[in-house]
Amino acid sequence: MDKNKTKAEESMADDMDRKIIRVLNENARRSFREIARETGVSVTSIIHRVKKFEGSGVIKGYIPLVDMDYFGIKMIAIIALRISQGKLLETQRNIAEDLRVAAVYDITGEWDSIVIGYFRDRADLNDFIKNLLVSENVDRSVTHIVLNVVKEERRIKV
Repeated sequence: MDKNKTKAEESMADDMDRKIIRVLNENARRSFREIARETGVSVTSIIHRVKKFEGSGVIKGYIPLVDMDYFGIKMIAIIALRISQGKLLETQRNIAEDLRVAAVYDITGEWDSIVIGYFRDRADLNDFIKNLLVSENVDRSVTHIVLNVVKEERRIKV
């Protein structure tokens, strides 16, 4: 470690890290050779950096971006929850186990948590909400149904 750099500075992304991630964001199935050609860096350097990203958890995995309609997902809901005091994390972890739940956020403001869920239809959403409401730790909820997706980006743009 450079004596003049702090630990946080050592772990900060440099321009080459950003270039590599941008290329992977376009298509994570590109070969190391293609990434090297696009970024102007040696294949060995690309391999080293990508392996470092994977080993340190900077890259947590690779996933396909799929068409929800193909899998019968017709509804997206954003659900705000008020959760009993002292039961927040336990309740959030339980909700997160449901396969329909894409995200659970611990937030500031009037609500305690936001849940993003993907549902087959109204009946599927209804079942999910009814189960939430009978949970002893969920005090109140407000559900918003997404009418149109204007932008939904799962990749982090660097």
